[in-house]
Amino acid sequence: MMDIVDPHAQQYAENYTSPENDLLKEIADFTYANHPKAHMLSGHLQGKFLEMISCMIRPRRILEIGTFTGYSALCLAKGLAEDGELHTLELREENASRAQGYFERSALGKKIKLHIGDAVKIIGELDETWDLVFIDADKENYVNYFNQVFPKVRPNGFILADNVLFHGQVLEPVIKGKSARSIQAFNDFIKARTDTEQVMTTLRDGLYIIRKC
Repeated sequence: MMDIVDPHAQQYAENYTSPENDLLKEIADFTYANHPKAHMLSGHLQGKFLEMISCMIRPRRILEIGTFTGYSALCLAKGLAEDGELHTLELREENASRAQGYFERSALGKKIKLHIGDAVKIIGELDETWDLVFIDADKENYVNYFNQVFPKVRPNGFILADNVLFHGQVLEPVIKGKSARSIQAFNDFIKARTDTEQVMTTLRDGLYIIRKC
């Protein structure tokens, strides 16, 4: 595992980025102090980036695959249209319960619908047209998630996929880990498509921005 972004550059960027609100800071502080997989949190810089993307698009419907402790959902919800909704999917009940508690304390909470269970099953049950999708769940299913949501994404809608550099493991000459191999397969799958345009950013652990043509 390697530092993809120079820590000094990361800190500099955060210093020149608008600060988190109090609730987001509370989520981050609790998660970093208590959650065994705290590295999964989007965090200040990426969270503000997600918020900016959402505010530019002004989506009516957002799908988030992988709620974790709720930080990214609250960032994405900031840009929702007045009649907008964000649906977020979480497999683990403990994460979902904590996230729901934060949602209920937010002015945006009424626009967030939390679903607990298997994302593959839940996606198929949601009858929506998505303006913006954020994929940040189990890496082995990235291609499956994409194939499920893509037909429901409006033309010129966006899919964001997190962790596409996977701690730098996809940069190694031989990719060993199961998750890293799955991410490499997803990256190759997106690159080969002719019905999308995409840009891979080196923000945090790699964020793929994919537009449906």
